[in-house]
Amino acid sequence: MARWLVHLGLLPFVSGALLVWLVHPEVQPHVTLALAGHAAVVLSFLGGVQWGLAVRQPVPSPVPCTWGVVLAGVAWVAVVMPPYAGLVVLGAMQLLACLVDRRLYPGLGARGWLVLRFRLAAVASLSCFLAAAGV
Repeated sequence: MARWLVHLGLLPFVSGALLVWLVHPEVQPHVTLALAGHAAVVLSFLGGVQWGLAVRQPVPSPVPCTWGVVLAGVAWVAVVMPPYAGLVVLGAMQLLACLVDRRLYPGLGARGWLVLRFRLAAVASLSCFLAAAGV
């Protein structure tokens, strides 16, 4: 079920990246805002996952909790940036979040989710980068 939902959640990334290149220039700001908003929501969700995994521990580490807040904060700032820059920040944060998860998930009991996390990060970041290039 999780795999299916993650793949479904990639549809706005892929369709947004494609639409940036296909729509009329007047519509493009709406497409980039929708894509950036989705990327920001996903990053905030990933920050919430960090919190959820951390609070399950007998003595929660401040690292995942702090990282979760950083993800949401950077995502929020990236959404209000011009799309050519904000989408690059969001794409880079998707990759950075995956790298951090590779380091933190095993200690938080979530090693089994890393393959799915990599797929999400790869498609999401590539979509954001492609969309930024089309703006």
